[in-house]
Amino acid sequence: MALTIKPLADRVVVEPAVAEERTAGGIIIPDTAKEKPQRGQIVAIGEGKVIENGTLVKPQVKVGDTILYGKYAGTEITIEGKDYLIMREADIFAIV
Repeated sequence: MALTIKPLADRVVVEPAVAEERTAGGIIIPDTAKEKPQRGQIVAIGEGKVIENGTLVKPQVKVGDTILYGKYAGTEITIEGKDYLIMREADIFAIV
C-alpha cells in the first residue's frame, strides 16, 4: 500500500516509532506517562527548497532514513488510519 500524500518544498512525512511500553528495568509504563517518540522513519519527501537566488536545494534525507527530531516538531496527521508527522527538513536533528 503506497502513501497517498506528496509533501511540498522541504517538508517530509515521518512515521513515528512506537512509544516504549517498558523501562529498561522492566517496569510497564502506563499510557498517561508515555513520552512522545522522537525517532521515526521517513516515508515521503518533497522536491526541496528554493533559495533566494532561485536554486533548488535538494533534501539531505531520503525515504527510508531513520531520523531523530524534536519532541514538539511537526504536525500530526492521519492517513488511511495510520498516524504520521509532517515537518520541515530543518526540524530534523540527525539521521540514525
